[in-house]
Amino acid sequence: MSSPEGAILVLGGRSDIGGQLALRLCEGRPVVLAARGNHGLDGVAKQLRQRGASRVTILDFDATDCERHREVFDEAERSVGPVTTAIVAFGILGEQARAETDEAHALEIAVVDYAAQVSMLTVLASRMRSGHIVAFTSIAGWRARRANYVYGSTKAGLDAFCQGLADKLHGGPLALITARPGFVIGSMSAGMKPAPLSVTPDVVADYVVHAIAKDSSRSPRSRTLWIPGKLQLLAWVMAAVPRPIWRHMPR
Repeated sequence: MSSPEGAILVLGGRSDIGGQLALRLCEGRPVVLAARGNHGLDGVAKQLRQRGASRVTILDFDATDCERHREVFDEAERSVGPVTTAIVAFGILGEQARAETDEAHALEIAVVDYAAQVSMLTVLASRMRSGHIVAFTSIAGWRARRANYVYGSTKAGLDAFCQGLADKLHGGPLALITARPGFVIGSMSAGMKPAPLSVTPDVVADYVVHAIAKDSSRSPRSRTLWIPGKLQLLAWVMAAVPRPIWRHMPR
């Protein structure tokens, strides 16, 4: 039996941000955590149930197996009913130094952080009937830096795709929220020195929930969110920095 508000699908069930967002939206709703294998998901599932999720289902999902993306979505809907909130939260940071000489690793980053996201977002946009899709780009894609240009290039491409997809969905019952956070302090960035205007996963989730809360069920609006808002000012400054200086900018 489906929830009147619809189900939540988290693609990247171990994601810090995806989990925080699901916790804020799950009351009275079924949740599907899609991830490769089920290890490490029990704690997230328990938290979701404690927050009021009506049901938590774990679904095996390999982001790089793009041929199965549509099948994964259909399996989620067969399990819990119509999905009205889809959170695309999988991704890897990768190792810049390794990717500069190891083409297989560079390709791995490109597939997970760009190609697989494009594939899944296309599936969601074609299969979901209403609600919200949430995607995560990054300030790293605003202007690629020498220190992380492989990862940054995937975020730049993904952001451009999301802007076009948002325009395609404009005026319909399905909206795309594109979150552009700065440095996120979490498991993915463990051991790294936080950058200016860093945020934590709960802050990113709060921004997205606030954007969703602004919408009526009949007319959701696609939005691009700078997180925090002051990050947009930093982006304008970044665009003006001369290239000889920019190529020495840290990660």
